[in-house]
Amino acid sequence: MRKTDVKRCDWSTTDPLYIQYHDKEWGKFVDNDKTMFEFLVLEGAQAGLSWITILRRRENYRKAFCNFDVKKVAKLTEKDVEKLMQNEGIIRNRLKIESTITNAQHFIEIQNEFGSFCNYLTSFLPKGKPIINHWKTLSEIPASTPLSDAISKDMKKRGFKFFGSTICYAHLQAVGYVNDHLVGCSFRNR
Repeated sequence: MRKTDVKRCDWSTTDPLYIQYHDKEWGKFVDNDKTMFEFLVLEGAQAGLSWITILRRRENYRKAFCNFDVKKVAKLTEKDVEKLMQNEGIIRNRLKIESTITNAQHFIEIQNEFGSFCNYLTSFLPKGKPIINHWKTLSEIPASTPLSDAISKDMKKRGFKFFGSTICYAHLQAVGYVNDHLVGCSFRNR
């Protein structure tokens, strides 16, 4: 395929970081909890902001949050929160930082209950398989669905923060549990 033949989803702008994210990560099925936790942290940080804002700070988040090691993040203390509040490389929102730690603790609880967080999320999918949508335009893609409503509701009941239905749906798209690459996208079936 020549570069001129490549078609991407319309949201993938000309920004090289967005293009790389779209082509290499977005919508690829995630079956390991480390990557799943990374996306959970980043999606929570993104609440109310643009995704590119978080992508540009991703490496800072990796360093700030123990290379996304869920067990280490779950043990962060109030002293660590204060230190993170001074870190200009991440979004310095106390509630988001504290929720990352709380969410790590609940993530581990789910791992203990289901064997992995991926198993937990997969249990919500029809027949345990990713949902493949057939959208032709961005305007057809919903911000949330009954599936994201159900997962978000269950996660909130388990104590998760900054994981409403819209963030949940974006998370499902990012980790490939819902394939929302547009029908004409060259990366749809990769």
